[in-house]
Amino acid sequence: MQAHPLRLQPGQDLRDALEGTVRQLGATAAFVVQGIGSLSVAQLRFAGIDQPTELRGDLEILTLAGSLAPDGAHLHMSVSDAAGRVFGGHVARGCIVRTTVEILLALLPDHAFSREPDAQTGFMELFIRERPRDL
Repeated sequence: MQAHPLRLQPGQDLRDALEGTVRQLGATAAFVVQGIGSLSVAQLRFAGIDQPTELRGDLEILTLAGSLAPDGAHLHMSVSDAAGRVFGGHVARGCIVRTTVEILLALLPDHAFSREPDAQTGFMELFIRERPRDL
């Protein structure tokens, strides 16, 4: 496992930045170990709902975790608003960094992740494969 710390800048889209970082690094498997920071917009898809809910304002990221594959991400996040209310769910595109987001990625060079249809769940799910080691 290789640790890769990352800082996102104001105005960046959280999900796009993470997926872009995986592509830029040429990583085939990674996990977001943790993330903190602030957003001006959060797009969260709540459990059992098909479309994300947009939250606007001064938002603090309390938790951020998930898996990253070359063909997509599965991320969960909890945020609090200025009144201290907490919301959490799946991270959709459109989560915009307000001041900063600090993230620790764990790169797994011996593995390859992909998102594939799963007959049991009916969703695109994480498939994990071991990569052959170079001799």
